[in-house]
Amino acid sequence: MPAVVALVDDLMFVSRIREAARGHGLEVRTVRRIPELLEACREHGRLVVLDLDTPRLPVLEALSALRAEPALSGLPVVGFFSHVHAERGRLARAAGCTHALPRSAFVEELHALLAAAAQADPPG
Repeated sequence: MPAVVALVDDLMFVSRIREAARGHGLEVRTVRRIPELLEACREHGRLVVLDLDTPRLPVLEALSALRAEPALSGLPVVGFFSHVHAERGRLARAAGCTHALPRSAFVEELHALLAAAAQADPPG
């Protein structure tokens, strides 16, 4: 089944993403480490979601690893952050994040992002 791969430790957002994804025929795979992220993306990834605010997960390193792998380099990545941490969004875009959005914009655009992911071809 096509998947959204989430490097997110905010359980509220994981639940929100999971519920919305189900409506688009997508499953959500949450990961905590870079090797898990890459493996999940290789298997069924259609969209990667990153919590840019979390200090507990290697978010920017994961983004770099994803972009360094040729078969996964074109996979859409959306990161979200608190509006008071706009610099994190800028850094993520510079590192190859397709969309870096404040949390409120992420919530507003979630269904459109998931709809696009559901229609996307598999990586590679």
